[in-house]
Amino acid sequence: MINAWATQAIEKLDEERRRTGVTPLRELPLPEEWGVRLLLKDESAQPEGGLKLRLARALFRDAIAAGRIRADTTVVEATGGAMAAAQAYLARLLGLPYVAVMPKKASGADVERLGGTCRYVHPPLAIYDEARELAERLGGHYVDHYTAAASVDWHGDSLAEELFGQLGACPHWVVVGAGTGATSAALGRHLRGRGLPGRLAVADPENSAYFPGWAYDAADYSTGMPSRIEGVGRPRVEPAFAADVVDLVVPVPDAASVAAARRLRAAAGLAVGPASGTNLWGALELAARMRAEGVRGDVVAVIGEAHPRHLRACHDDAWAEGRGLDWRPHAARLADVLDGGAPW
Repeated sequence: MINAWATQAIEKLDEERRRTGVTPLRELPLPEEWGVRLLLKDESAQPEGGLKLRLARALFRDAIAAGRIRADTTVVEATGGAMAAAQAYLARLLGLPYVAVMPKKASGADVERLGGTCRYVHPPLAIYDEARELAERLGGHYVDHYTAAASVDWHGDSLAEELFGQLGACPHWVVVGAGTGATSAALGRHLRGRGLPGRLAVADPENSAYFPGWAYDAADYSTGMPSRIEGVGRPRVEPAFAADVVDLVVPVPDAASVAAARRLRAAAGLAVGPASGTNLWGALELAARMRAEGVRGDVVAVIGEAHPRHLRACHDDAWAEGRGLDWRPHAARLADVLDGGAPW
């Protein structure tokens, strides 16, 4: 039987979700002659963690309901970035201690600001064993979101259900990145399960296994190289990624992700990270294909994690140059296509 603390904890998660409400759809204007409308599902309107908050909330809820997280449980995860911030935010909401195990070069400032603790490990791939062992020593719970995402129960909080409830008609394309793969799987299954005519595209950065894994139909594909774009791309195809409901995977150069993030900030005032740039570049490529083929309709791209910290990252010239990411040619291409009418 679920105990009183668990009941109250789940009620807090549900109330937090209701308080957040529905995240907005924003239009990014394209040239009128294209006959294509580009809509952005703006998950940056979520509290800490943005796009990652839905999955983190569902995983916490499942673990609480199953008794894996109790009133005195230390929650442990092997991750950094937005997922760590989302989990730290929820742990603070529930009064739980939280530890994020992350690579030595990562920044845990957001986790610590939210009351969590960071443990830095080298080499990067050692974070998973360290998190598992730490949870065992503390009698805590290792979330292991890459594995757990494959069987998550969204409890009516999936992005797919909310997005399609907002749209008046099914878009021609929905574009999303893949980290765990759980969000793309939910979107694809919603489209297929309801017989909707829209198609799902996954935008994938360099070094990621999702594009070659999808192209070769190899669920065990691995590149062995981490993505440089925080939040999307993986060195292996994760268990939650459902290749059979993905119509297209669009490979996106990392420097193009930076250029698109900067373009979005200039157009909409949102200091998004490069993962949103990855999705936007993929969406623009598909919109340009529709233009070339004379197809009219909507493209929806999922964006998230607009945060001032990105001003010191992908929106900062020194940061990009220090990582060998020359965004300028890609920014020029965007200007030629969107402002000058050139073909993609």
